[in-house]
Amino acid sequence: MAHYDILIIGGGTAGIMTAAQLRRKQKDLKVAIIDPAKDHWYQPAWTLVAADTFSMQDTRRDEATLIPPGVDHIKEHAATFEPEANTVRTKEGKAYTYGHLVVCPGIQLNIDDMPGLREALATDKVCSNYIDPEKTKRVMSAFKGGTAVFTQPSTPIKCGGAPQKAAYLADEFFRRKGTRDKTKLVFATPGSVIFGVEPFRFALEDVIRKKNIILKTFYNPVRIDPVKQEIHFKWSKPGDNHCVITEEQGLQEKVEGESTIVMHYDMLHLAPPQSAPDFVRNSPLAYADGPNKGWLEVDINTLQHKRYANIFGLGDAAALPTAKTGAAIRKQAPVVVANILQRIKDGMLSPAKYEGYSSCPLVTGYGKMLLAEFKYDNVRDSDPLLSRMFDTSKPLWSMWILKKYMLPWLYWNKMMKGTM
Repeated sequence: MAHYDILIIGGGTAGIMTAAQLRRKQKDLKVAIIDPAKDHWYQPAWTLVAADTFSMQDTRRDEATLIPPGVDHIKEHAATFEPEANTVRTKEGKAYTYGHLVVCPGIQLNIDDMPGLREALATDKVCSNYIDPEKTKRVMSAFKGGTAVFTQPSTPIKCGGAPQKAAYLADEFFRRKGTRDKTKLVFATPGSVIFGVEPFRFALEDVIRKKNIILKTFYNPVRIDPVKQEIHFKWSKPGDNHCVITEEQGLQEKVEGESTIVMHYDMLHLAPPQSAPDFVRNSPLAYADGPNKGWLEVDINTLQHKRYANIFGLGDAAALPTAKTGAAIRKQAPVVVANILQRIKDGMLSPAKYEGYSSCPLVTGYGKMLLAEFKYDNVRDSDPLLSRMFDTSKPLWSMWILKKYMLPWLYWNKMMKGTM
């Protein structure tokens, strides 16, 4: 049975960043990453791929080329955790022991959790940037007008702003094609507002108004009928069981029962329901009940597991009350690294704390982006250097350049190498 000082579950952004930083700070550590993936994708650019302004191939690297030198890459599927025995077992039947465990396997798309979604995705009317952004581009290119619906589920999702970014870019995509004036463009969200952090919320509400996007709040998608081209929403306003619809611009909606809204679509884009991977959510490391049920149970500041002191978690699978983004991981990884190294040294935790920082580069059109940065409790937390030079709460061309050119370069050349 192989033993590692530090065993990392997941070779995505979080796993590779953590491994790279650990090796840079202490080269004699025996570190391994368990991940069967061959491909590593820079998914933040998939929104731009769908809008035909970024190459899908440029978002891919061979995962093996990103594993830090000196780190073992175990190309197996993690299956079960035995934290009392400091052991992880894989689907391939092997077992690995560890001094410290880092759990960061990312997030799982649960397509079958929404009835009709799998069948709908097999049609040429329904797409998702989370699954195949090149299909989104094909669907938008073939769209001749009608009702284009963009929506997201009530589950936590990676990059919570991505569904609305898809809508903003679709607006301009259709304008370039000459089909926007024939289109009712709808953005439906289970939430109460377009974005929870001020002043970004106000800027995005202005974008919605100027683009003439029909915003539907408290709309939680629950079922799709791909034959009738209808999506069913559950009215999700707290304390209100009676849904309210308004017939904007001839939008075809109908109410079934007290709290179901049915909307016709000619094109549909959505984020599928998501969760922590099954091997995490069904494990002793996840919350067993409550609002965080199934997500990795960690302290929100130290990222240490609440019941197993030599286990840490970060990234999308962790139960952290902030957005699930690569920007969040960039602030989480150094805290995990500092705490593990301190524990190896003297059994204590370091002073490092994660305060919930995340950012959402909200592309609002071709050549326009605002950068929403925030921390726990929806408090704005802007980069001091950027905010001195730019008003990042407004859609700017400079932020578009950051999104399209600078962030991908920083990802491959700095974050993946543990230097940022």
